[in-house]
Amino acid sequence: MKRSNQQQTLDVSTFLRIRKWYLLALSAIALTVIIAQILIQQHLNSQLSDSRVINVAGRQRAYSQKLVKEALLLNQGNLGKDEQQELLDELKNTLYVWKTSHEGLQMGNDSIGLPEEENGSILQHFKELSIHHNAMVNAVELMLSEQDPLKNQAQLSILLANEAPFLEKMDAIVNEYDAISKEQLQNLKIKEYLLLVFSLLILVLEMLFIFRPLSIQIRETIRDLVKSKLQSDQDAKEIKKIFEEKEKSLQELKELNFVIDNAALFASAQRDGTVVFISKKFLTLLEVPKIPPNTHLSELLTADAGQQQYLNEILTKPRKSIRSEEIEINTKSGKKLWLDISIIPIHPSSKKQSILLLCSDITERIQNQRKIEQLSLQNYEERMKQKQMQAGLIVESQEEERKRIAKDIHDGIGQMLTALRFNIESINLTNKEKTKEKIEYLKNLTSDLIKGVRTATFNLTPPELGDHGVFPALQKMTSELSKLTGKNILFENKAEENIRFDSLAETNIYRVTQEAVNNAIKYADANYILVSINLTDNLLSVVINDDGKGFDPSMLTEPPNNNSNGGMGVFFMKERISYINGRLFISSTPGEGTRVTINYHLGETLQKVEK
Repeated sequence: MKRSNQQQTLDVSTFLRIRKWYLLALSAIALTVIIAQILIQQHLNSQLSDSRVINVAGRQRAYSQKLVKEALLLNQGNLGKDEQQELLDELKNTLYVWKTSHEGLQMGNDSIGLPEEENGSILQHFKELSIHHNAMVNAVELMLSEQDPLKNQAQLSILLANEAPFLEKMDAIVNEYDAISKEQLQNLKIKEYLLLVFSLLILVLEMLFIFRPLSIQIRETIRDLVKSKLQSDQDAKEIKKIFEEKEKSLQELKELNFVIDNAALFASAQRDGTVVFISKKFLTLLEVPKIPPNTHLSELLTADAGQQQYLNEILTKPRKSIRSEEIEINTKSGKKLWLDISIIPIHPSSKKQSILLLCSDITERIQNQRKIEQLSLQNYEERMKQKQMQAGLIVESQEEERKRIAKDIHDGIGQMLTALRFNIESINLTNKEKTKEKIEYLKNLTSDLIKGVRTATFNLTPPELGDHGVFPALQKMTSELSKLTGKNILFENKAEENIRFDSLAETNIYRVTQEAVNNAIKYADANYILVSINLTDNLLSVVINDDGKGFDPSMLTEPPNNNSNGGMGVFFMKERISYINGRLFISSTPGEGTRVTINYHLGETLQKVEK
């Protein structure tokens, strides 16, 4: 868990911070675009309503004149009966349309597309207009109902007397409508300018607080990487030389230890431990020139009282089998020796049992063993240093991945943001058609930006890997890469069911597969890539086949160097698989594609996932 947290701190924290600011900036820009679109749509809807109202208001003037004209024609005495009836019907229709439009302009009418009027000034004009409108309506209705020429003349006089004031009031209403429409358009312009200034301010802040610090950080990282690589190359050469010398010394010590182990010493003693015979070589080793009579073997072997008591117990104890052990003794001259002692009983069935003591001087072996342990410890430390160097290489790879992510952000999302800024700057609010087209383009560009951020996040930490396991994560990865690259990248799951296993193994298998697919895309120039999974007898196999240009596997060096194309990537793939005790196989032929195979033994504990 600690290692995972450190990885997140090294790999993800910087990108998460940058992504947060990117998302905030993009959200602000998207919000301004959406608000501008809403305001424009509202204004367009309002303009449609205003145009309809102004059209109907202007038509009222024409209908009032039409009404007077038809009334005058009706009062001519030379009309036939059919013509008079036709004129009456047309006058009724004109009066109906005129009254309906007048009421709709005030109260609203959905059938003719008029909203309810809420402006107090216009309603006041209609209130003043209603006197003349009602007088003209009453006059026409009386003319239609009575049809008396004498009375019609009186009503016609009323109609003519109110026509001019009605037209004057209607002109005032139409002018009021026009003034309100212009005021709304001016307010919309001000809001659009404010939103444009806000968007430009966001872009300037991004340049100052995101792109500039990021470019400085990348430049410093590259400089540190170059220095650390030179130092690591030099350290690797020195470590290799020291390691060869240590191996040579270790082999010499082992050969010497073998010779020492085969040097034998012997002695015989009675049942009570009294010495019967002891070899001259043994006496020379113990530095005893002459054996006193009735000397106990334990006294001869060591001058230490505690050691004598222990040797006396094991030598005088009756036994039926051979006893062997390694014992440290202190000679009378003060010399410390290590002996490999074998106590062999002689005549075990006799009451006068004696013993044969076979010894080997293992002092040098013990000393050499301790030296070997010390050298082994040093070798372990050397291996740890190598592991640290490998960890350094992995950190370098992680830094390279960061540079790649930064480059993708700069070349992809950065260029989109620049295009977004230029398109916003080029908006001309006076040209409505062009403005609508640019806003539509800006909406699509904003969607592409959001998609780019989501793609970068997916490449860093796919959520499917932690939530559902490596099988769904690989399927999602191939699907997304196929969409992004336009190449034919397929996924084939031959396992009968989805399983979950160790999270470290899942992560490393996913990352190695991802590296293999990316290599096929970037370096092999493959158009067809197949990722297949098979599970047989707890052996998980992941195979990545491509139809790319292939390569000569002998070009991959161990350890990788700067001249090996793709060597670092393959090195890290092998390192990741070795962490989980898996195996990696790479088969390739120039011009015939590449196959990468990952084998991993799942063990006993597996977690099955329901489909």
